[in-house]
Amino acid sequence: MNTQDVAQAGKVAAWLLLYDGHTPMFNNVLEGISEADARKRLDTPANHPIWLAGSLVQERFEMANALGLKEQQQAHLLFDNHKGIQADAEYPSLDTLRADWARITPILREAFSKASAEKLHGPNPWPMPDMEQISLLDMLLYCIDRESYCIGQLGLWRRLLNYPPMRYS
Repeated sequence: MNTQDVAQAGKVAAWLLLYDGHTPMFNNVLEGISEADARKRLDTPANHPIWLAGSLVQERFEMANALGLKEQQQAHLLFDNHKGIQADAEYPSLDTLRADWARITPILREAFSKASAEKLHGPNPWPMPDMEQISLLDMLLYCIDRESYCIGQLGLWRRLLNYPPMRYS
C-alpha cells in the first residue's frame, strides 16, 4: 500500500468514525426541545436551533449528492446553496428534520462506503476561498467536522434554554 492509499484509508476511517458518532447525537441533542424553544433566538442574531438542525440535515443531503445521488430534504429550499437563516421563513418541525435525518443517514453512509478512490480524490464540488484545490474527500471531512461544530452549538442552546445537557448514550 502506498502513502497516498494509507492517507486515504485514514481519512475514510476518520469520516466514518465521526459520522457514526454524530448520527445518534443529532437526535440526542434535540431530545426534549419544544417546537417553540427550537425557534428562539434569545434576542441575538444567532441561528436558532431549528435552523442549525435543518442545516445539519441539508449538509448530509449535500454530501450524498456530491457522491452522485439525487436526494433532497423536505425543507430543501430553505437551506439550498448554504442559505443563511431567514427571519421571516417558516421552518419545518423538529419531527420533519428528524425524519429527513433518518432517511438520508443510511443512504449517505452506503454511498460513501462504496465511493471509489478515484471519486474521493476527485474535485471538490463546492469551491470555497482557499479550498479550491482540495479533493472531494477533504471537503467531506470538512463537512463532517462542521457537524461537530453545529451539534456543539445545539448543545449550548440546550443550556441557554434551560434544558439538561445532551446525553451521549
